[in-house]
Amino acid sequence: MSPPLRVLIVDDDALVRAGLSMMLDGVHGITVVGQATDGDEVPAAADAHAPHVVLMDLRMARVNGITATRRLRRRRRPPEVIVLTTFDSDENILHALRAGAGGFLLKDTPPAQIVRAVRQVAAGDPILSPRVMRRLMDRAVLQADAHQRARTALAMLTARENDVVLAIARGYTNAEIAAELSMSVATVKAHVSSILGKLDLDNRTQIALLAHDADLA
Repeated sequence: MSPPLRVLIVDDDALVRAGLSMMLDGVHGITVVGQATDGDEVPAAADAHAPHVVLMDLRMARVNGITATRRLRRRRRPPEVIVLTTFDSDENILHALRAGAGGFLLKDTPPAQIVRAVRQVAAGDPILSPRVMRRLMDRAVLQADAHQRARTALAMLTARENDVVLAIARGYTNAEIAAELSMSVATVKAHVSSILGKLDLDNRTQIALLAHDADLA
């Protein structure tokens, strides 16, 4: 028989820890080997208990779940991490996945799905709750739309104006743009005014954001 999956629970809410522990300890093939109340306790808990999977809260008083996940995943033999939280903002999801989390679940996820997630992530297969997956899909669609709109807008500009847009996106001042593109500061200012007018923008920051959406910067 395979040894049971060892799970570490990290959450600052004692009731959440107790509930997860009772639920998972009653499942065949899974054992809760330890608990931590904050992200700063995670390294010592991981050393002491050698978990296969860590259920990680996001918001904790001293060290948050993103930082704790990143530190865990840098270890020589890192455990898998499932973020279990009530906060499903796009930023939280992306930061958690970039930190190395193998799963992102909401705390209202049914117990059977949490159990399945623990087994799935331990096997190396990532898992996201349906609501989180939908958010990521919607975000991808919005990013694709923004990219296409930005590309279409910049196509209205001359080649020289696009050079100025790229320099603005890189944070250059008018004087630096003039030196880079071998033109006078007055000419740079004229190009910037023309860009703002053609694209119906209000300031240089909006120009830089448009360049970012078009993947120019």
